[in-house]
Amino acid sequence: MGVLSTLAGVVALTSVLVPEVAAQSCSGVNGRFQPRMGSGYRYSVLATGLRQPRHLVVDSAGNLLVAEGGTQSVRRLVLQDQGNIVCVQSNTQVVSGTTNHGIALSADGQTLFTSNLASVTAYSYNANTGQVGQGRQIITGMSIQGTHPTRALATSKFSPDTLIVARGSANNIDAATTSQSSGRSMIKTFSISRVLQSPVDYTQGGEVLAWGLRNIVGMTEDPVYGGFWSVENQMDDLRLNGRDIHNDNPAERLSYHGQLNATNNRYKGLNYGYPSCVPAWDTASVGINGLLVGSLFKPDNVPNVAASECSNNRMTGRLHFHAHTAPLDIKFNKNATSAYIAFHGSWNRNPADGYRVMRVDFANGQPVHDVTSKTAQIPVMENSNIGACPFNCFRPVGLAFDDKGRLYVSSDQSGEIYVIYGA
Repeated sequence: MGVLSTLAGVVALTSVLVPEVAAQSCSGVNGRFQPRMGSGYRYSVLATGLRQPRHLVVDSAGNLLVAEGGTQSVRRLVLQDQGNIVCVQSNTQVVSGTTNHGIALSADGQTLFTSNLASVTAYSYNANTGQVGQGRQIITGMSIQGTHPTRALATSKFSPDTLIVARGSANNIDAATTSQSSGRSMIKTFSISRVLQSPVDYTQGGEVLAWGLRNIVGMTEDPVYGGFWSVENQMDDLRLNGRDIHNDNPAERLSYHGQLNATNNRYKGLNYGYPSCVPAWDTASVGINGLLVGSLFKPDNVPNVAASECSNNRMTGRLHFHAHTAPLDIKFNKNATSAYIAFHGSWNRNPADGYRVMRVDFANGQPVHDVTSKTAQIPVMENSNIGACPFNCFRPVGLAFDDKGRLYVSSDQSGEIYVIYGA
């Protein structure tokens, strides 16, 4: 029943996609796939041949900076309009050997931050020339042997001295993360001016913005209302009372963390339940009376807590998504009426799901849909043949808007960057 309900949801989502059409291409750029686009959207292929492009950022001069996981480098793509699409004028490596995923620019655009398994590094950066200064490690002590090597980064327009760094769990069920002292499965904020003067250990420094979050790979700030948001990859191989319920549970999660510059942010420091409490997606397969989409429950083989702890003393998400679809980034459009989410796609469910970019509509700084909604996602870009995934399809990872409202999307599996118009 859970599989059928999820498949029905996918069919409903994809039914509003327009037929496949050949995308207009830049000279010498030939994309491997032809995505299906949601109504009102079109796309072009910006670049191919990259080495596992992960997160992206657009600098103050309109250039695209790309974190390449495959080479642990940063590439700078100088862009140029060509008719009704944008193309790459030049492509150069500006940083090497310091990143596997995360990248961010300070609010003034003059400091570049990258992250890898062990640390965060800062560089002076000139958007006009592409000149990058000598790198300095500013946050250390994050290396662990385990499942989640990404260290998502974000900065804030509303709190410009703040750097936000996420660190995931050491494995699927990381029992030590029931304590903040583990320094894992959490989001922390750091004063940029302080860490530039004196580097800190992640576990010892900074302030906890949120914890009990299994693996945060994407974070962003609402550009109008200033709210801070994250998308989370939840637990695999879930069992409850000896039953295998992993195919459609737990839900992936969009969480709200308040305004970073608020004097009294009531969301700061909240615990979201992991590893003892997980959010439901397919409530029927869970089989707990009264459980709603997003409600937290305790599965098998996790650190013990009372059931009331999950329902009363842990924070749940603001919206929830299909199990195992792996949201890896989130970005708002300029007027904050929509948030776009990159779903990298599943490995832990059958049939596969995800591998798409979706939109969630917002009003007054919050999603328009209720927390229990299963229909909040609106199709933007999907694979035309999801059956070919994960090895022969595009897998969205990073998102970045430019000042013209164009949305850049990286695909690490295919080494490509797409541009979505109409976002």
